[in-house]
Amino acid sequence: MKVCLFGCKSTTELLARHILETLPLNTVVTISADKAKRAQVADFSDLAPWCSSNGVRLRYSKRYDQKSEEDLTFFQQEKFDIGFVNGWQRLVPEDVLATFRIGVFGMHGSAANLPIGRGRSPMNWSLIEGRKVFYTNLFKYKAGVDDGDVVDCIAFGINDADTAETLHYKNTLAMAAIIKRNLVHFAASEVPYQPQDGNLDATYYPKRTPDDSLIDWTGPIDTTERFIRAVAPPFNGAFTFHDNIRISVLRAAIFELDNGGFGFESAKCGQIVEVFGNKKFLIKVPGGLLIVHDYYADGFTPQPGMVLTNGPMTLKAFPCNSHGGHDLPND
Repeated sequence: MKVCLFGCKSTTELLARHILETLPLNTVVTISADKAKRAQVADFSDLAPWCSSNGVRLRYSKRYDQKSEEDLTFFQQEKFDIGFVNGWQRLVPEDVLATFRIGVFGMHGSAANLPIGRGRSPMNWSLIEGRKVFYTNLFKYKAGVDDGDVVDCIAFGINDADTAETLHYKNTLAMAAIIKRNLVHFAASEVPYQPQDGNLDATYYPKRTPDDSLIDWTGPIDTTERFIRAVAPPFNGAFTFHDNIRISVLRAAIFELDNGGFGFESAKCGQIVEVFGNKKFLIKVPGGLLIVHDYYADGFTPQPGMVLTNGPMTLKAFPCNSHGGHDLPND
C-alpha cells in the first residue's frame, strides 16, 4: 500500500510517527516556511529532519491549495492508494482526491458531532464556548467542507487545564488510534463508511484570525480564562493594550472568585490590582480576579492601577445561535 500524508505542523510529525508503525508511509506533502508564514499557519513545523531520519520522501507543494498543474501531475503520476491529512488548513481539490485509489481521510469534529460544527477551528471554539467533550471523526474527503462519510469516531474530554494545543494533541492521537483499529479495512479496501446524519441541518464555525484574539476584560471571569487558553501558543495568543503597547497574554488562571475580600471591589474591569515580585499580576474582571502567569510586551512593566484596554482596536462580535454557540447554518 502506498501512503501519503498532507501536513505542515508539529501534529503532522506526531501522526507520521504513528502511521509509520503500522503502514508504509511513502510521502509527506508539506509547504515551505515562506508559504506557511504568508498563510499565517500556527504551529508550523519543518518536517524535513524527521522525514530524512525516517526514510520518508518529503514533497513541497507548488501551492498550498494544490491548485496547480504541477501538483496535480505529481499525484496523477504517483497513484497513491490512500492519503491522510493532519495540520493542513486547506481543502484538497477534487481532481487530486480522484487520484487516490481508496481515498483521502482527515479528522474533523465538534462538541455536538458532525454535521453540527463543521467549518473552522472547532477545537478553539469548543474551549471558548466551555464545552466538556469533543467528538472527533475520521472521514473521507469530498470536495465540500467536512461533508464526507465517516469511518470512525472517538470522543475525548475537555478539562479545565486544556488549551488549543493539548486538544490538537488529543485529536491527533485519536486519529492515530482510529487508523490503527481500522487497518484491516484499509488493507482490504473495505472501509466501513457511515454517512453523516442527513436529518440534521449542518452548521459551520466561522474563521478566526489573529485579530480576533483581543481580550474583552468586561466578560465573565470564566469566559475570559477559557478564551486565553483557547488561543494560547502555538497559536497567536490572546492580547490586550496599555497606552497602545500591545501585551500578549500567554497563560492566566482564575485566582479568586468575587475578589476574595482583598479590597479590590472598587477596581475597574481590566485594572491591574496587584503585581508580585516575579512580575505576575492580578487583574480585575467581572466575577473575580485573574492571575496572569506568562506574558510579553516591549516597553511594558505592570504596575498596580494600570487599566488594560482594547487600545486602537475594536472587539469583534461573532453571532450566536439559539443555544449560545457560534456555529451557524451556511445560509
